[in-house]
Amino acid sequence: MTLKSILLSTIAGVAMSIAAPLSASAADCERGTLDERYCDVDGDLIADIPSDESELIDPDTLIFAYTPVEDPAVYKEAWSDFLTHLEKVTGKKSVFFPVQSNAAQIEAMRSGRLHIAGFNTGSNPLAVNCAGFRPFTIMASEDGGFGYEMEIITYPDSGIEKVEDIKGKDLAFTSETSNSGFKAPSAILKADYNMSAGTDFNPVFSGKHDNSILGVANKDYPAAAIANSVMHRMIEREVITPDQVKSIYKSQTFPTTGFGTVYNLKPELQDKIKEAFFTFPWEGSSLKKEFEKSNEGQFLEMNYKDFWDVIRKIDAANGVEYTCG
Repeated sequence: MTLKSILLSTIAGVAMSIAAPLSASAADCERGTLDERYCDVDGDLIADIPSDESELIDPDTLIFAYTPVEDPAVYKEAWSDFLTHLEKVTGKKSVFFPVQSNAAQIEAMRSGRLHIAGFNTGSNPLAVNCAGFRPFTIMASEDGGFGYEMEIITYPDSGIEKVEDIKGKDLAFTSETSNSGFKAPSAILKADYNMSAGTDFNPVFSGKHDNSILGVANKDYPAAAIANSVMHRMIEREVITPDQVKSIYKSQTFPTTGFGTVYNLKPELQDKIKEAFFTFPWEGSSLKKEFEKSNEGQFLEMNYKDFWDVIRKIDAANGVEYTCG
């Protein structure tokens, strides 16, 4: 099926609806698909840093949140060395803020309660358009490789050998804002297999990738759409064993979690935060201990406009609109 056909094959859209006041300086400017409180004069698809100094913030304590894909306690420890490094570079205190959902993470940044974040692949466009998120880096392997694949998994002896066998059964998704946990598999199932949720299979939502993976491993779900980077880390931590699951579909490679800042931090502070990411010493760190399980060992500079192009196309195929209020 052609890309044009895929884009014309839409399913129910996902809209993020969070009320917010309009900034006076953003009342009349170019903004593309960004919420009306932001401007995008330079056309890079992310919110411009405000030119009015009164709109800039310089918090004493920087709040950081990692995408809510797995156990927050595991990731609070994993990010501890990075946050210590962030404090040294910026001269500010830092706090790890555990979030329970993608929507809560976006709302926290939009409301000014979150300054630095890693938003998952599917949430990046919503965070950019609705929360003023300015992503600039992703994790990569030491040789520069990056990304992950969406896989549809089942368990041995489930009776599911190929994608078409899911018809008439439950398929676990994570949340409607997740790329690999909902948006990509929805578009692929519709475009490549002519299978729609509610008609050909029953969609159920687990909330998180680890819930979906554990659900399949424990035979609670017959099948699930998941990010394989999460599955690989769970296998490395011996949360599940490889023989508990099997893959029946693997997608193209997608960009992984994007890291960045909220748009209205002072420019010099945003620069210091970038410096902290790109000077972080991975060797022997708590971050490397966790993320080397998915072959990641550095922060790679990127830009939202190019790296998230395929994700915006998937959103278009799913009828997603970046509606914020």
